[in-house]
Amino acid sequence: MLFVLAMTLSSLLFATLLEAAAPGTGTLAAPTKPVEPVAPAIVPAAPAPKLSYTVFHVNAPAIALTFDDGPHAKNTPRLLDMLKERNIKATFFLIGRSIGAHPEIVRRIIAEGHEVGNHTWDHKSLRAMSESGIADELQKTQDAIVAACGVTPLIFRPPFGAITKKQEQAVMDRFHYTAIEWEVDTNDWKAPRTIAKVHDTILKDTHAGSIILCHDIHEPTIDAMPTTLDELMAKGFQFLTVSQMIKLEADEVANVKPPTPAAPATVPPITPPTSAPIIKPKSTQVEPTVPTPTPPGATNPAIGTTIPIVTPPKPKLDAKP
Repeated sequence: MLFVLAMTLSSLLFATLLEAAAPGTGTLAAPTKPVEPVAPAIVPAAPAPKLSYTVFHVNAPAIALTFDDGPHAKNTPRLLDMLKERNIKATFFLIGRSIGAHPEIVRRIIAEGHEVGNHTWDHKSLRAMSESGIADELQKTQDAIVAACGVTPLIFRPPFGAITKKQEQAVMDRFHYTAIEWEVDTNDWKAPRTIAKVHDTILKDTHAGSIILCHDIHEPTIDAMPTTLDELMAKGFQFLTVSQMIKLEADEVANVKPPTPAAPATVPPITPPTSAPIIKPKSTQVEPTVPTPTPPGATNPAIGTTIPIVTPPKPKLDAKP
């Protein structure tokens, strides 16, 4: 009975050792250390898109030239010719009810590198409208743009700039549109509609990051463009679409780093000059040697002669007289 129990225990132990062996090696697997938990990498959250822009805060001399209320059968093609000749890109905010009559112009706008935006179906003020009414205006216009050129717009411009922040948020939530207003207003729709007014306003008020508002349905505005564009280019301005300007601003913000304060200049301490020790030149004069007198009876080493001892003679005594 004990023998059977011992054999059973041996079999169980052997099976356990086999299971612990490394597969395919026949050797026992070394115990592994517990894996340290790795903290997940912290990825900064992307900034929330802005609801609207009136101006772009950029350092580059870039501007956004925008045209509302088209497409126009005559003026928009003339304008496109001027832009193409100068390789300038612009943004066109289209009225939905005008798109169906001129889809070829919308296709040309896209083909030549410009951007299209939604400007509602029939240019009604959105501020007094319900959310469903605004959605209807924008949806019909978006459908017309997509049908004409196959591109879904990313931006919209509320007619007259009349919209609340709550309405902008509702549009963003439903259409993912950013509202684009303006900073430089040519007022080209107001009388008098003159070339000089458009030209002078743009040249006077435009700076880096400006959004310029024009209307390509007015002939004097188009007539003002050649000289105005040439003078803006001469000033060094670059023309980008609105979406390009949005990206430019975001890129500049992401790349800006706080300036590193310059280390204060260290002025080394001024050590007063030390006077050099005065070194007296060594004298080349040979001091005369005074010979040491040789005592009588001694030998003078210089001459090798013994000095005789001289005994002075005794004085003679005078004889008595």
